[in-house]
Amino acid sequence: MRILFLTPQLPYPPTKGTSLRNWGLISELSSRHDVALLSFADPGQSPRPDDRLASLLGVQVVVPAPRSITRRLRDMLFTRQPDMARRLASDEFAARLRHWLSADRFDVVHIEGIELAPYIEVVREANPCPLIVFDDHNCEYLLQLRAFMTDLGAPHRWPAAAYSGVQWLRLRRFERHACLQADRVLAVSEPDAAALGRLVPGLRAIVVPNGIDLDEYRPIPVGDTENSSGRALVFTGTMDFRPNVDAVLWFAHKVLPELQRVAPEVHFFIVGQRPHPRLDVLRELPSVTLTGYVDDPRPYIARAAVYVVPLQVGGGTRLKLLESMAMGKAVVSTRLGAEGYPVIHNRDLVLADTPDEFAAAIHALLGDPDKRKRLGTAARRFVEAHYNWSSIVPVVEQAYAEAL
Repeated sequence: MRILFLTPQLPYPPTKGTSLRNWGLISELSSRHDVALLSFADPGQSPRPDDRLASLLGVQVVVPAPRSITRRLRDMLFTRQPDMARRLASDEFAARLRHWLSADRFDVVHIEGIELAPYIEVVREANPCPLIVFDDHNCEYLLQLRAFMTDLGAPHRWPAAAYSGVQWLRLRRFERHACLQADRVLAVSEPDAAALGRLVPGLRAIVVPNGIDLDEYRPIPVGDTENSSGRALVFTGTMDFRPNVDAVLWFAHKVLPELQRVAPEVHFFIVGQRPHPRLDVLRELPSVTLTGYVDDPRPYIARAAVYVVPLQVGGGTRLKLLESMAMGKAVVSTRLGAEGYPVIHNRDLVLADTPDEFAAAIHALLGDPDKRKRLGTAARRFVEAHYNWSSIVPVVEQAYAEAL
């Protein structure tokens, strides 16, 4: 089978959620099929493909043009499209896609994420038209609805609520249209599949969960590299992504002060690229470190006494949860942060939603090394049982085969 993947950033090296999913699918599928890649380069990525991509049938990379605030506002005022529909608009990308489809024959075009959904129409123009698979990484209209409802309760966030409200309504139309245009729609969890079904009655989105490379993410003995007090709390993620920004602000302002009353030595590490200006206030706190971009987040996860997932808004499923659980860490998460995963409270991780609950759960774990170890061992087993790419990708292959 010949498969052309479209991705919003180069999937290798897999340094964040989107690229982790994309690389997992591509690397596993390319072991049995001819896979080609047309991708944008994320800010900071080299447009020259990594050597690990050399084994693919072909790789083409487009550097997206910068999109100014003025352009975004103009698009918002004078079009009915959501912001995400214009984020990766590129005549060069569309031209390369048309040329590749006319010069070569593909059985499947696999489109990763809603930012690339506008290119479904370009693929539809091809003759013959390959099978079009749309992988909806997050149920985006639901994510914006949750952000709107969250911001509505805080007057200082009403401008953000207005933005999210507009985007929610536009994304409902846009996401519905993308699902209707595609031959197959993939969702990352049962809740997301159900939400897409409410958007498009009769749609049978195929659940293809996020996975993890169990060899790359494994428990690492930290030994002398662990901070001497064993009180490191770690969160990882792209730090200009709204749900991540809200999560660490909530944790730093509402949970950390409560925790420091009983555990003053704790230190919160926020590990991830492009910290948003809203996070600048945290730089003044001696108990918080924003690392910015790091080559590899795994050493930080390995040093964590407790890994935290304090998400308040969002959709889909969080690959950060799989990363930390695969590395055998004790995790405290909100229920939203663990949404879509069949985890059991106090067996696989600890669930807490209020600041008091979250602080108490961390404090209890810091004082109980045996429970931390027990949770970490159970977490690793949970990931091994459910989220290995070698057992996930056959679901994708079956979806291809049934439609061809």
